[in-house]
Amino acid sequence: MPSQRFAPPSEVPGLAARRIAADIVDGVLHKHRTLDDQLDGSGAHPGLKTLADRDRALMRRLVATILRRLGTLGHVLSRLLDKGIPSDAPRAQSALLIGAAQILWMDVPDHAAVDLSVRLVQSDRRAARYAGLVNAVLRRCAREGQALVDEVASQSLDLPPWLLARWSAHYGEATARDMALALGHEPSLDLTVKSDAAQWASRLHGEVLPTGSVRTLLHGSVTMLPGFAEGQWWVQDAAAALPVRLFGDIKGKSIADLCAAPGGKTAQLVLAGAKVTALDRSPARVARLRENLNRLSLQAETVVADAVEWTGPADGFDGILIDAPCTSTGTIRRHPDVAWLRQESDVAAMTVLQRRLLKKSVSLLKSGGTLVYCTCSLEPEEGEQAIATLLAAEPALRRVPIEASEVSGLSETITAEGDLRTLPSHLPHADPKLGGLDGFFAARLVKS
Repeated sequence: MPSQRFAPPSEVPGLAARRIAADIVDGVLHKHRTLDDQLDGSGAHPGLKTLADRDRALMRRLVATILRRLGTLGHVLSRLLDKGIPSDAPRAQSALLIGAAQILWMDVPDHAAVDLSVRLVQSDRRAARYAGLVNAVLRRCAREGQALVDEVASQSLDLPPWLLARWSAHYGEATARDMALALGHEPSLDLTVKSDAAQWASRLHGEVLPTGSVRTLLHGSVTMLPGFAEGQWWVQDAAAALPVRLFGDIKGKSIADLCAAPGGKTAQLVLAGAKVTALDRSPARVARLRENLNRLSLQAETVVADAVEWTGPADGFDGILIDAPCTSTGTIRRHPDVAWLRQESDVAAMTVLQRRLLKKSVSLLKSGGTLVYCTCSLEPEEGEQAIATLLAAEPALRRVPIEASEVSGLSETITAEGDLRTLPSHLPHADPKLGGLDGFFAARLVKS
C-alpha cells in the first residue's frame, strides 16, 4: 500500500503532483540527487505510484521548468521578498518556486497556482507559519513578475556562473548567450526511426529534421505512442544520432560500442548491418540495453565489463565507438538538473577516464580501423583537447575530417579541425520548442 501521506483520498486535485514536485526539486538542489534517480527505478519517489498520467506529466513539467529557470526565479523572488527566501523551511522555498514557475511560464491560472502553493506550505509543520508570506509574494508575482523577468532576460541567469564563463571563453559571449537562451525552452521529442521517416512524422504529428530524425511535440508516456510496442523507433536526440554516421558503410564489419547503454547508438550500428559487440560496466544498464534491443528486434553481443580492463578479441575490431562518460553539459536542455549538480572540478575528473578509454580503444582497433569518439559535453577538455592529446601521444592515429555532407549539410557543426560540434542553439526553428540540438562532440580517427 502506498503511504497515505502522498495522496489522501480527500486531497485537493493537483496538490499531490505539486508536493512530489517539491520533494524532487529539493532532492536535486539540497541532496544532489539526479532527476533520473528520483523519477525511475528503485530510487524513484514512492508517491509517483499514486499519480494519474496527467498529474505525472504536470509534475515533470513543473520540476523541469523550475530547474530550467532557476536563476531567473531566484532573481524574481529575491525582488519580491524583503528578507529573502526562508532558509529554515525548505517547503516554503519549494512552494514559492513552484507557484512562481506556474505563474510565469506555465498555462495554469494564477489563482490556482497561488492557492495550491499556500496549501503546500500549510501541510508542512515547519513551513505552515509562512503561508501568509507565500500567498502575498505569489500574488505580487502575478502582478509584477513578468516585468522582473524581462529586465534580466539578456543576463543568462539560468546557468551557473562557472558554466557561463566557460562557454563565453570557448565559444564567445554571443554564442554562449544564444546557447543559454535555447536551454530555456522545453525541448521536443526526437526519434530515430528504422525506416520511412516521413510516414512516422505524419503519424506522430511531427516533422523530419534535415538529419533524418523525427521531431514531435507530443507529450505523455512514450510507450503509448504509435510504433513503440512494434519497435519501429527509439528515443534519441538528433545530435546523438550523428556520430554513428561517421563510420560510413559498416555492413558486415565488426564494431565495438564500448559505453553502449542504453543502446541508441548500438541500435543504429546493428541497423546499418554491423556485427556489434555492446559493452557496459553496469549489469543493470546492460539489462536495459538488452530490453531495448529486444523491443527493436535487433541483435548484438552484449558484455558486462569495464572497457578499460576488457581484453577483447585477439584480432581486434574494424571500428570502435566510444560514447564516453562525461559531464553531460550538452544535455542540459533535456536534463536541466545537470546544470545544478555539476561542478567545474568534475571536468578534470572526467578527462582522466576519457584518456584511459581512448588509449584502450587504440589497442582494440585493427590496422586500418576507424575510431569514433564522442561525448555529450560542451567542455573542450572532453572533446577537442582530448583528441589533440591523443593524436600527440599516438602516432599511429590520424584524424579523418568530417564533411558537411556526412551530417546532412549542417556545415555550422563542423569545426576548423574537421570534428563535429553541435550546440543547443543549432538548428533554429520559428517555434523554439522545435529547434535546437543537444551539445555533442565527435571526432573520427583511423589507425594506420
